[in-house]
Amino acid sequence: MASETNGAAGPAAPLTERGARTRERLLAAAREVFEERGFLDTRVAHITRHAKVAYGSFYTYFPSKEAVFLEVADRLFADMTAHDLVPLDGPSPAARVRRANRAYYEAYQRNARMMAIIEQVSTFNVEFQEMRRKHRAGTVARSAKAIRRWQAAGLAPADLDPELASRALASMVDHSLYLWLVQGEGPNDRLLDTLDTLSIRALGLDP
Repeated sequence: MASETNGAAGPAAPLTERGARTRERLLAAAREVFEERGFLDTRVAHITRHAKVAYGSFYTYFPSKEAVFLEVADRLFADMTAHDLVPLDGPSPAARVRRANRAYYEAYQRNARMMAIIEQVSTFNVEFQEMRRKHRAGTVARSAKAIRRWQAAGLAPADLDPELASRALASMVDHSLYLWLVQGEGPNDRLLDTLDTLSIRALGLDP
């Protein structure tokens, strides 16, 4: 993959308060430009122009376009996975699943334009794929922990593999929202209710 880098860039300078603000401005501008142009058509010059920052200053904070994209995506995934798909707390397991699905839907809706770009980059950037896997693994592990607790309490079937169930449910919800919010297969007001029902039944929980 072609990369826009500056070979003369040295070690990153310690960030002053002003430098931190400039870096944040570049990150905000990068996300807006990526969403408008896509990853492949975005250039560092587009980002610096949008941020109203000198072109050379970009390399004080980021070694390449890929680096700023990875940080934008890392922050996005932190937002997307702030709520576990199967949270531990709540009035009942089924209610927790419904609440988590709604929280993930709201996060996906906030980030839908960037998610479209992320799907593009995920087909060819190995470093990005690894970062995405780490975020997903964390969410799956936390959800699997909740399922094990429900199994121990006799609320979920003992023969269900917690990790595989978490992965399957995460994939179902994620891909369904991608098709709806990114690809435009909708809107369908009943989709969330259907995802709730399928998730609850798959886990063998009382509705």
